[in-house]
Amino acid sequence: MRFPGEDGGIWYHGSDKVFNVLREGSTITQWRELAEAFSHQPIILSYDDDGKIDHNGTKKGYLYIIDEPVQIGVDVYQHPRTTMNPGLEFLTRRPLAVRLIREL
Repeated sequence: MRFPGEDGGIWYHGSDKVFNVLREGSTITQWRELAEAFSHQPIILSYDDDGKIDHNGTKKGYLYIIDEPVQIGVDVYQHPRTTMNPGLEFLTRRPLAVRLIREL
C-alpha cells in the first residue's frame, strides 16, 4: 500500500491531547484513518493491503486537520525511520496551525 504525499492535499494528525499548534517533529499523514488510529496512542498498529487498520489503542482521541498550506520538502519530509510503506508518515519541520475536527 502506498499513499504518495501530495502538495496541496489534506493533512491530518491524531492525538490524545487538545492544542492549536502542532510542534516541529510531529507526525502527519494524508491517510485520515491512520491519524484517527494513532490518536488512541496504540502500542501495536497494523494495516492490510485493503487499508483495514487494527490497533490496540484505548485512549480518547482527537483528530486534527493541518490548517495551513503544507509543502513536501519544505514544511514536512518523509519519516526516515518509519516501519510503514512510503508516503504514509511525514515529520513536520516547523510548527503548524491545526484545527480540531473530531473527537474520537
